[in-house]
Amino acid sequence: MSERKKSIVICICGMAGSGKSTLAKKLAEKYGLKYYSGGDALKALALDEGYKTSESGWWESEEGKRFLEKRGKDPKFDKVVDEKLLELAKQGNVVLDSWTMPWLLKEGFKVWLEASPNKRAGRIAFRDGINVKEAFNALKNKEERTKAIYKRLYGFSLGEDFSPFHLILDTDFLEADEVFQVLCMVVDNLILHSKNY
Repeated sequence: MSERKKSIVICICGMAGSGKSTLAKKLAEKYGLKYYSGGDALKALALDEGYKTSESGWWESEEGKRFLEKRGKDPKFDKVVDEKLLELAKQGNVVLDSWTMPWLLKEGFKVWLEASPNKRAGRIAFRDGINVKEAFNALKNKEERTKAIYKRLYGFSLGEDFSPFHLILDTDFLEADEVFQVLCMVVDNLILHSKNY
């Protein structure tokens, strides 16, 4: 593997239901990069704290909400995860699925996946087998709390401040495969063949 490839860092960001985790995993697999998820790391910490984290759509569950409330009161969980992700980014050759890295990381190519609240709620409802209204309310609650955590910890406004991003892609009218194809073109043309991204 070349030195050029080793230095690749891609951050994929977007609100819940935007498709960021699916896309980040597929990109990592296609380009032979390591995949790391801030959400998965937080869930691992929740498990250590005694929360049950196995069910699908855990963040929207009662257990997930309780852990989110705990994170709101104690910043240690988020700080531990973010410090770890920053360390992994320094090693290069990674795709980071994270809500904080675009702001905290100086290097890397940063992508924001945009999707309307209704579209995202529909995707979450389908994924978790719940109705759209339930999914919409769960997302709204989770996002308000999460935004407050990051605003207090780091001073940025998740979902409102797009200044760190190199690419903003509206996924409302694109299938997952189409979003993936667009990102592959970007990686091929802007990241792999460019000295500065």
